[in-house]
Amino acid sequence: MYVENDYERPVVSTDHQGKDWRKPFLRDYGRIIHSASFRRQQGKTQVFPGHESDFFRNRLTHSLEVAQIAEGIADRLNWENKDRPEQQIDSRLCAIAGLVHDIGHPPFGHNGERALDDQMKKLGGFEGNAQTLRILCRLEKKARYDKPVSGDDRAGLNLCFRTLAAILKYDRPISAVRDKGSKVAKGYYLSEKPIVDEIKRKVLRGKAPPKAGDFKTVECAIMDIADDIAYSVYDLEDCLKAGFLTPAIILASDDKLLDSVVDAVNAQIDDKITKNEIIDTFADIFDGMIPDEGEENPLTVFMAATRASYELSSNAYVRTKLSSALVHEFINGVEFEFNAENPALSKVKLNQEVKRKVEILKQYTFNAVIYSSRVKLGEYRGTEIVTDIFKALNAEKGHLLMPDDVRELYLEAKDYPSKARIICDFVAGMTDRYAVEFWARLRSDGAESIFKSV
Repeated sequence: MYVENDYERPVVSTDHQGKDWRKPFLRDYGRIIHSASFRRQQGKTQVFPGHESDFFRNRLTHSLEVAQIAEGIADRLNWENKDRPEQQIDSRLCAIAGLVHDIGHPPFGHNGERALDDQMKKLGGFEGNAQTLRILCRLEKKARYDKPVSGDDRAGLNLCFRTLAAILKYDRPISAVRDKGSKVAKGYYLSEKPIVDEIKRKVLRGKAPPKAGDFKTVECAIMDIADDIAYSVYDLEDCLKAGFLTPAIILASDDKLLDSVVDAVNAQIDDKITKNEIIDTFADIFDGMIPDEGEENPLTVFMAATRASYELSSNAYVRTKLSSALVHEFINGVEFEFNAENPALSKVKLNQEVKRKVEILKQYTFNAVIYSSRVKLGEYRGTEIVTDIFKALNAEKGHLLMPDDVRELYLEAKDYPSKARIICDFVAGMTDRYAVEFWARLRSDGAESIFKSV
């Protein structure tokens, strides 16, 4: 499935000439693992803030799980097509895509993303996937272009074009100016469009590109599915551990919550579901917890169901068994459609039954927990912190608050949109804790030391 073109990089590298003991994709894997942006994912929220417990997943551990699931999907498809060498998928490249798929997320997750996008609405916008591409091909400090692209000589990690294609989830540029009330736009920044055009040219090997919006490589599709699987299973596991959800709470969900889940799921699948199907899905998942139908005493049934519900939330063996079974089931629900004309654009998808189940789990957890008042309090604080920091840095003389290297980039920028993007890059790269600390140094009454570097 791969040819020499797939291993080309934006900048010709002389570091390893004559020492080709690693495949180019494995070299990319190493560059990512050792990058600062990859490490910073450990300090960014997944569902629950990291300071609440060491148990809960953060962006880094979530990305490691996505990488493993993506690699597992590729391994399974390769095994099923072991007699078709032209259809073999590089499982390590799928894992690489999983490792970096969230690397562009700002502090405080989607709330930080919305806060930054609000500040950048008329300056090119902000979006996590677009920022991921920007980090990999611009911001990380590995290589520089000999001839600047769009006036910028930074080349990020200088990854292979096929590697960069593996994280290009949305094949559309984000408008330079959008309405104030518009939602976060998925895509890539206009500043990276020349690089995206080159990625497509290299990966398509001179063949005609698909219609606008349809460029998505097989590795990217596998990573996207792995992300959905990880979200649907492990966010639920974290919520069970935290006590936010229990089987009893889920099976007794009120109509208002179920209505919101139905709407969210139906927006993602072709055939429509009902509230009863959501409950039936969870009843199937929690099968074995419900007492035998022969039991007639309502109190006894209630007591047994309560004990079983509590055990799933409190017993790590039971939770792990459930999560493992679900991940295994979902990986086995992946289907592959080979594109002989353009192998890189081969299709990978979940079968309809598994897709419904994944979406139900994912959307239920999101609506039940992310919209809860306890989680919303933390989100509100994160939104305010990100907004405050951006505005402070964007004010007159605000660049004086920046670290020296960021300040230098800011002063070299030729226009206001470029300066605003540099501020946005800096804030987006913060971990949750660093953002709180930076904000405290702006707003506190002198408790923060001036002798600690910014």
